[in-house]
Amino acid sequence: MTSKVTYNGELRTTCIHLRSGNEFITDAPVDNNGLGRAFSPTDTVATGLASCMITVMGIKARDLEVDLTNSVAEVTKHMASDPRRISKIEINLSLPAHVSEKNRTILERIGNTCPIHYSLHPDIEKVITYNWIQE
Repeated sequence: MTSKVTYNGELRTTCIHLRSGNEFITDAPVDNNGLGRAFSPTDTVATGLASCMITVMGIKARDLEVDLTNSVAEVTKHMASDPRRISKIEINLSLPAHVSEKNRTILERIGNTCPIHYSLHPDIEKVITYNWIQE
């Protein structure tokens, strides 16, 4: 078993990663009867995509002896209705400018092929922008 999710009432859950004991809370979003005081479940999906991308890029960067420390991914999730679902995820990555063109190409390919990217339904539009500007 990977995790345990407990419904706390009031449209809130506590999610525990069993191996580490780390936990986070989710709330229903304001536009879906909630208070929006924490990540919504769909927020965690969109954020998970960005986290997955940066993680696999970090693995490859380590092999390439490239430091991606302090890289940032800004995530915007768009919802659709009927049925309610994630319709688009926009990720704007800020990455170090010192990375060579060759390694940028390699790292972008790795980011675009992370496991979550492949796991999301193809109807979810993914707009990924790589900005090699961070110093």
